[in-house]
Amino acid sequence: MKIVTVTLGLLILLLQYPLWLGKGGWRDVFDYRQALNDQVKQNEGDRFVNSQIKAEILDLKTGLDEIEESARSDLGMIKEGEVFFKTLDKPLIEASN
Repeated sequence: MKIVTVTLGLLILLLQYPLWLGKGGWRDVFDYRQALNDQVKQNEGDRFVNSQIKAEILDLKTGLDEIEESARSDLGMIKEGEVFFKTLDKPLIEASN
């Protein structure tokens, strides 16, 4: 009777091994769920960036304010009749006493 019990116990353990440790087992399922959650978070961040880009494209297509702002900041352009003052953070020559 003990041999039958031990044999059945070993068979149960052999059947459980692939479920817990084998290919496609619970460990792989946990890893796939974690990868899925990471991908979902990355997709949410990408959706936010995409919505900002879409809004900027819409502004560029419909209004001149965005084009003017871009020209001022990126190209250093000024309007006609404006005076441009450039300030320096540090003086070029320090005064000696």
